[in-house]
Amino acid sequence: MRGVILGRMIGVLAFCASAALAQDVTLTSRDGSLSVQGTLRAYDGETYRINSDFGPLTIDATAVLCDGPACPDLTAPKAVIRLVGDREAAAALLPPLLAQFATAKGLTLSVDERGVTLLQSGQNTIAEISFTPMPPEAARAAMLDARAELVVARFAGTAARVLALDALVAIVAPDNPTPNISTTNLAKALAGEIKNWKEIGGPDRPLVLHGLQADSDIAAALAARLGKAAAVSVTHPDLTSLAAAVARDPWALAVTGQALAGAARVLPLTDSCGFALQATSLAVKAEDYPLTLPVYLLTPPRRLPLLARELLEFLAMPKAQQAISDAGYIARNPERAPLSRDGVRLMNAINAAGSEITLADVQRLSKAMAGADRLSLTFRFQDGSDTLDAVSQENLIDLARALQAGLFDRDLLTLVGFSDGTGDAAQNQTLAEARAKSVLASLSALAPDLTRLPAIDAFGEAMPMACDETAAGRRLNRRVEIWLRPNLN
Repeated sequence: MRGVILGRMIGVLAFCASAALAQDVTLTSRDGSLSVQGTLRAYDGETYRINSDFGPLTIDATAVLCDGPACPDLTAPKAVIRLVGDREAAAALLPPLLAQFATAKGLTLSVDERGVTLLQSGQNTIAEISFTPMPPEAARAAMLDARAELVVARFAGTAARVLALDALVAIVAPDNPTPNISTTNLAKALAGEIKNWKEIGGPDRPLVLHGLQADSDIAAALAARLGKAAAVSVTHPDLTSLAAAVARDPWALAVTGQALAGAARVLPLTDSCGFALQATSLAVKAEDYPLTLPVYLLTPPRRLPLLARELLEFLAMPKAQQAISDAGYIARNPERAPLSRDGVRLMNAINAAGSEITLADVQRLSKAMAGADRLSLTFRFQDGSDTLDAVSQENLIDLARALQAGLFDRDLLTLVGFSDGTGDAAQNQTLAEARAKSVLASLSALAPDLTRLPAIDAFGEAMPMACDETAAGRRLNRRVEIWLRPNLN
């Protein structure tokens, strides 16, 4: 029954944007000294949002009196929350999240041709929520000119919340015998430079590249990584039909989100030096997998209705994270794993040892790993700066909340810095330690009331995640991890 309700909900959400108010109002300050006229777009019980001759305005409802046919009933404010953007991510994630949100708030959820309605005490409408699919640029424009409150997107904006995590994966038909593909060869295939499977270790057969239309979120994400649009031969309207078509064609290749690989086989990925790149949940959460693809909720540079703000806060709750996992995506909740399982990374460290990384360095690393766990929260930086990237900023907030809640009171935490292998090893050791200290400083600024902060350690270039020959590999290697061990005091 729940599945039927959710299916109906997304069908309504995807095609029925709720009707926006479009009538004139006059808002006058309570002392009568100032008034402004405009078209009322929304009222959430706290603020009026109008389109005026001065542009979009958000005005505190307690400071003005409203006059005009569109003035709302102040005793029964209703939030209008319009979402736009990526159809398939929204179809998978919004129904279960809204259902869990309604339950957590003690609200009744109703679905009809107008969209999703949240009711209080079973009768008073307090919110109308709708979703309209839009390509990336149109969705961003709709949010900026106040035609939408939130954007479901696979690209980050200036104000973005990470809703869920996914990974871009290469897919082929189940009977395609090609064992794996390197990131370099995948990029060449997507660019149209590789046209036969024998060039990448497969049979002598033409490679047929499938994909989505250029204005889709996935196509835009791929183009951003390639620096140009993929040279697709066969296009599909959505990821579901893409995966189904690839599964039927033994010589097809495509890139899709891991959550929507369907019956196709995920082709194992390596980097140019042969490092295995696995899209495990921990690797994706830690951004160790180079093709991690977050699903974002973009927010506008204006105050959202109270209920929308409460929905954004709810996304960090365990019930929301479970709903995301149940939908086939990777939730953002921290994952913990023993470093003893990390044999591949220790082997990388041994293989990287040489004139600058000595046996003593590797032994110190091995000793530090013994008996410790790794937390999936990992910190990486925007290219060419010491500013944390969007996912890492969310990770910092999550870490601060966890420490404030006492979730790690029985552990000793260490921020462990790593670098790429470019340049002098001693200098890289210093850079790695500086990055760990930078994360610690950001944590202290975010949560100044913390009485017990993580320790600092660094191993420079001693444990690479990927090949330093590419910019993407170097970015993976420049990171700050969190290691934990039991607090025996």
